[in-house]
Amino acid sequence: MATTPASSQKPFFFSRERRDSLLVNAALIIICLFVLLPIATTVLISFKREADVVRNPPVIFPCDTPTASFDITACRWSIEGYVRVFLPMPDPKAALGFDLAGRMLSTYLPNTVLYASVTSVVVVLLSGMSGFAFARYRFRGHDALLTGVIAITGVPLLTNLLALYQLSVIIRHAIPNIYSDRVFIMVVYTGFFLPLSVWIAKGFFDAIPRELEEAAMVDGCDPIGSFARITLPLAAPGMAAIFLLTFVGVWNEFLAGWLLIGPNNLKPAMFGMYDFLGQNLINAQLVAAACIIVAAPMVVVFLFARQTFFRAMVEGAIKG
Repeated sequence: MATTPASSQKPFFFSRERRDSLLVNAALIIICLFVLLPIATTVLISFKREADVVRNPPVIFPCDTPTASFDITACRWSIEGYVRVFLPMPDPKAALGFDLAGRMLSTYLPNTVLYASVTSVVVVLLSGMSGFAFARYRFRGHDALLTGVIAITGVPLLTNLLALYQLSVIIRHAIPNIYSDRVFIMVVYTGFFLPLSVWIAKGFFDAIPRELEEAAMVDGCDPIGSFARITLPLAAPGMAAIFLLTFVGVWNEFLAGWLLIGPNNLKPAMFGMYDFLGQNLINAQLVAAACIIVAAPMVVVFLFARQTFFRAMVEGAIKG
């Protein structure tokens, strides 16, 4: 019977590339588990009853019985936290026969959606026009102004809050019939997110060849027409990235919305979360349910827009 020579047998060990790949994957899995652990814990707590949340010793899954440590048929999941956050109230005029009276859903979240949407649209428009001007035209003070714009991004919003608060008080007393907390906070958000957005937009416009615009103008387009028909569609991934970055930033912002907006019924969801936490500090399942409700829209936005976002970031890094 023929045998294979020992010299022709492949040694049983991983190549260096295979070993490095396994180590990197293992490290990424461990990092993901650490990141997902608090999220998973919050989700589990939000579906527990108060008695299972405060019990000692704690249990991960409320599925224990007097005779078994885990019985899947005896799990005590509850939506008590979500019901108390949504606060459904009977309403014969409503389409479903009830109305959600909880302030988190009826007041704070709509305010945040308004602030984030309007601010994102304004930032996209202003940064798009500014980025195109910086990318296509040379004018006196071009480099100094561009450097000043990027320098402003290093100033945190927190350091400007006192000055902004004093400014809001002055304007409120000067023109009480015109001043609006909603308009003021959206102007503040626009000013904070605009400088970095200008640089992102400029990077995308720099990556678009000028020859395409010149060819469009040779065919009869004016500069505005070539911008709208040629340049802007090619820069759409960058504009989408700016919109998403601004939207998420406004959604997660707390300090400015808390300090610069007077009436509580105009404040954003992060303040609502803070207010809700103060009222229900001992009710962990309510706080967890409120956290999930506030975070869920951002998760949905990211799931639907992740390909556009990642493509925009990659193209900006390679071409910019």
